[in-house]
Amino acid sequence: MNDEYYKLLEVDKNASQEEIKKAYRKMALKYHPDRNPGDKNAEEMFKKVSEAYEVLSDPQKRQQYDQFGKEGMNSSFGPGGFQWSNFSHSQDADFADIFGGLGSLFGNIFGAQQGGRDHGTNLRVMVEIGFMEAVNGVEKTISITKPETCPKCKGTGCEPGSKLTDCPKCKGKGRFRVQSFFGVIEQPCPNCGGSGKVAEKACSDCRGEGRIKQSKKLSIKIPPGVDNGARLRVSGEGEAGLKGAPSGDLFVDIRVKPHELFQREDNDVVCNVPISFPQAALGCELEVPTVQGQMKLTVPAGTQSGRLFRLKGKGIKDLRGYVGDHYVKILVETPTHLSKDQKDLLVKFAESCGQKVHPAADDFLSKVKKFLGKK
Repeated sequence: MNDEYYKLLEVDKNASQEEIKKAYRKMALKYHPDRNPGDKNAEEMFKKVSEAYEVLSDPQKRQQYDQFGKEGMNSSFGPGGFQWSNFSHSQDADFADIFGGLGSLFGNIFGAQQGGRDHGTNLRVMVEIGFMEAVNGVEKTISITKPETCPKCKGTGCEPGSKLTDCPKCKGKGRFRVQSFFGVIEQPCPNCGGSGKVAEKACSDCRGEGRIKQSKKLSIKIPPGVDNGARLRVSGEGEAGLKGAPSGDLFVDIRVKPHELFQREDNDVVCNVPISFPQAALGCELEVPTVQGQMKLTVPAGTQSGRLFRLKGKGIKDLRGYVGDHYVKILVETPTHLSKDQKDLLVKFAESCGQKVHPAADDFLSKVKKFLGKK
């Protein structure tokens, strides 16, 4: 059973996203290193529950974990497996939601900030694509407005010709200690943004911040097989960091528009195909649409409405290379607005069968009479 992550967060395998979020908040606060100074076990547990949360809070990763277990997650985490610093950077918005004002605190643990140079804020955008664009992959151009490195001062915040000096507030350390309910913690200096340096004379374009707002167009490559709710990461395309610090990342949430013919179920595709009563009774050959093109389907005589036909390997190929199946659901249409001649023919057909109703309906009526105790 692939339930280690669920056990770490003490939630059921059917837990909702809200329940997982609440459980993680509880566990993260319990094992936070500032609440357990010097406790290596608590630090290790904090990393473990954070790893569990990264997987279970992402629908796509959660599905992969449920199917393949922890071993199957290495491709999702990338080389070296789970890295806390990557996780903390990718979850900035979630931390703000889960921990309120403590959100920034969790970005400062285990080397998420290096040498006082905090990375820029991550950004999140939503891109809507068509069903077939999700199947085949597509390249989309988006426009975003964000803080970029100031071209005049190259991110230093200094007017050309001036220099950086030690920040008077933190005396060049870039950090200072504050008291919280966890205990004493270190935070970046708000005056210098954690760099320990301030401009002797502030840049006139960016007013010493080292960045200015600019509009930018980005080309986003969306790989084939993505599903609704998938999230892509574009490294370095978030906000520029303060004082020349590295930029954050851009997270692209994918919304797939519904299709007029196809419904997606994991990697499988279902398509409803209507046929006439004579086609169902006598059998026929159909040309049915799939995401891989038109396919021939032989419908045998006597096919009932609702029957599923499977076209193996004609579904969607996902990011791992697995290809689903295409299912054709037959819907037998009852004719309406019949002419007198057509009605007479149907009556003769019913009489030739020795009854005036469909055999299945006749059988159903007999079962109803038996249930009611009637003869």
